[in-house]
Amino acid sequence: MFSTFFRSFICVALASGPAAVAAQELPATPRGRATAPPLTGRVVDAATGEALPGSTVLFEDLKQGTATGSDGSFRFANLPRGRFTVQVRSLGYNTVTQAVDTGSGQPLEFKLTVAATEIGQVVVTGVSQATQLRRSPVPTAVVDRTRLNQTSGSNLVDAIAHTPGVAQITTGAAISKPVVRGLGYNRVITLNNGARQEGQQWGDEHGIEIDEFSVDRAEIIKGPGSLLYGSDAMAGVINFVAPDPIAEGRIKGTATANYQTNNHLQAYSFENAGNLNGFNWLARGTRKVAGNYQNRYDGRVYNSGFNEWDANGYVGLNKSWGYSHLTFSSFNQRLGLTEGARDPQTGRFLKDVPDAAGTDTEAVPVTDADLRGYGLAVPQQQVNHLRIGTDNSFIMGESGGRLGLQVSYQQNLRREYGNVLDPSETSLYFQLRTVDYSLRYFLPEHNGWNLTVGTSGLHQQNRNLGVEFLIPAYRVNEAGVFGVAKKTIGSLDISGGLRYDVRQIAADRLQLDSDERPSTDPTAEMKFPGFRSSFRNYSGSLGAAYNVNEKLTVKANLSRGFRAPNIAELGSNGQHEGTIRYEIGNDNLAAETSLQADAGVSYVTDHVRLGIDAFTNSISNYIFTRRLLAAGGADSLRDGNLAYKYAQGQARLYGGEVSLDFHPHPLDWLHFENSFSMVRARQLNVPAEEQYLPFIPGDRLQSELRANFRRSGKRITNPYARLQLEHTFAQNRYYSAFGTETATPGYTLVNAGVGTDVASAAGRTLFSLYLTANNLFDVGYQSHLSRLKYADYNAANGRTGVFNQGRNVSVRLVVPLSFK
Repeated sequence: MFSTFFRSFICVALASGPAAVAAQELPATPRGRATAPPLTGRVVDAATGEALPGSTVLFEDLKQGTATGSDGSFRFANLPRGRFTVQVRSLGYNTVTQAVDTGSGQPLEFKLTVAATEIGQVVVTGVSQATQLRRSPVPTAVVDRTRLNQTSGSNLVDAIAHTPGVAQITTGAAISKPVVRGLGYNRVITLNNGARQEGQQWGDEHGIEIDEFSVDRAEIIKGPGSLLYGSDAMAGVINFVAPDPIAEGRIKGTATANYQTNNHLQAYSFENAGNLNGFNWLARGTRKVAGNYQNRYDGRVYNSGFNEWDANGYVGLNKSWGYSHLTFSSFNQRLGLTEGARDPQTGRFLKDVPDAAGTDTEAVPVTDADLRGYGLAVPQQQVNHLRIGTDNSFIMGESGGRLGLQVSYQQNLRREYGNVLDPSETSLYFQLRTVDYSLRYFLPEHNGWNLTVGTSGLHQQNRNLGVEFLIPAYRVNEAGVFGVAKKTIGSLDISGGLRYDVRQIAADRLQLDSDERPSTDPTAEMKFPGFRSSFRNYSGSLGAAYNVNEKLTVKANLSRGFRAPNIAELGSNGQHEGTIRYEIGNDNLAAETSLQADAGVSYVTDHVRLGIDAFTNSISNYIFTRRLLAAGGADSLRDGNLAYKYAQGQARLYGGEVSLDFHPHPLDWLHFENSFSMVRARQLNVPAEEQYLPFIPGDRLQSELRANFRRSGKRITNPYARLQLEHTFAQNRYYSAFGTETATPGYTLVNAGVGTDVASAAGRTLFSLYLTANNLFDVGYQSHLSRLKYADYNAANGRTGVFNQGRNVSVRLVVPLSFK
């Protein structure tokens, strides 16, 4: 059956790819597609009238953009007729966003005001089409490329985890999983440039598998995104968006290098992109390698290094009929798995080695040589994620209707190597193949209404190819239909919609013989009995944003999301290495549903920005694990480990984020930014030790003093300096049942950074340099969401578990290249 879906995908990809679309370029008829007359204009400073060269003019929904020339002018030659949203931005100025009639033939002039605060950001995630952030009722945050460069991390999630309301579950430096307002794993969907990223999200020991250098910005929905994305978006959506399209007639590139002192991380990435007569492309290759990280209490953490090879890009056409891109990405990572076992006398980490006979293993303390270099030991894992897809948008007539189609094939391979006697043996080996699609029709605007209807879904198949079996082989089929409407009435923006989804999961039966090998013998041990489950549910959202005046905006949104149980919750039967316990699935679980209410207010002046966002979220059929007891009341043991089975209950979360930024006059270059975020999460009608949900981050206060200068001399441009204090409060509300979690003390980290662009005498940027120091004072701390917090006791210092990364200085160099 899967091969049928794969062949269907190839046919759709070829039929809708660039070559096929090019063949469809016929002269426009009066009722068909038509090219608008050239769209021209200028971008100037609102106060002085001076031209702003190098400004970006972007039609996000059309994937067409350009940069202004030395006189501030711009020109588009191949835009379709219709009414589309254009975004104009320039460094140091507020972004301007407005709807433009591309067929009017009238030149445009955009007057940008100097930005003490950013008020014009545009988002594409969680809304039917590109929308100004302040006009969207859906609670959304944006982390742009500049911020990503200034707050470097060991991985992509690490770089966005400073966003208020966002945290991360970590296993060392390489593995980070996003947590949005207290919920993570399968409750948060990750998008790779708008398309679902499908890996082993239920597991603890791997991250999101996206090249960090391929991302221009991250858009984060803080709340149910099920309306547009279906199951698994119940807690939020994180969309890692690719760079803006290249201007017509340009070929350029970027070379990036990064070195980090703590684990000697080296990263190199090269990009080439161009646009010649509408034929455009982007190609990127990335290499990363890191050794063992270190902190003040553990020294170097054994087997915490990783290495990575990535390639990604697209090739396609941008014409008056829309665009069609064939996309590609390949993420390949190998990383060590830190177990944290200690020598009871010295406190040094232990490693397993073959004994003298070579038939068994023994644990010995690691040597200094084991802690140096970039080598990886057993246990370790290898993750390979391949995606081939097509991304299309077709203009339907001169009225501005648009049809969007995304189809992709993904293969996710996860191998875990855990046998010291045979390091090449794959203990666990999952082969996950997915065909996913999204079809959306954006109707032409009518009486101020914007309506979008569509469907999305996937077919998925996961196979066990290793010698151990934690979950059954399974297949998933999912489909959903939705409609979203938006209307602007003066200063009021209203949006909402409904969606209906069906998901079917079929797990295979598996029996094992005495050697733990698959068997069809009726007397063999039953590992997985097999099951068929079907889930049907609806999602909805209704919200409004009201601009009281140019400074004050109030928002409210009510949304319903859902999540079908994942395969581990339904069918697992085995020792879970990530949680060091034996887990048993429950195929009678119902889908989780949530009802979340959001309210927010933002007040923005030239020198003050205040934002308050609050939420309450009620989850029915919340899925959690409960320890199994034997008949006499003692703990139930499986393979010598405590046994847990998945159950359901009622959960309630509430909290929010507050941000307050000052830009004192006349020191507009000085920014004092502050934020506070909190989450309270309880499970209802359970014993006291089970009342708090697991993996809930502690309250967090962040304060940053940043100086941004537009120019300092002719060669030094856009220099900045930042000093950040990040205090995480003690987390005493933890899931104490079954020894799952312990309290975590508070800690304060100081981060700092400086950087600048260096220009030629002609004003062209030669390179950009970013110097960042995280945990400047080398504080020894453990995040409440670190899984290594529960590693072995260290007799040498009297502390339990492995600590987070210590002081880390990062140097990043970005060199723009221009070929045409």
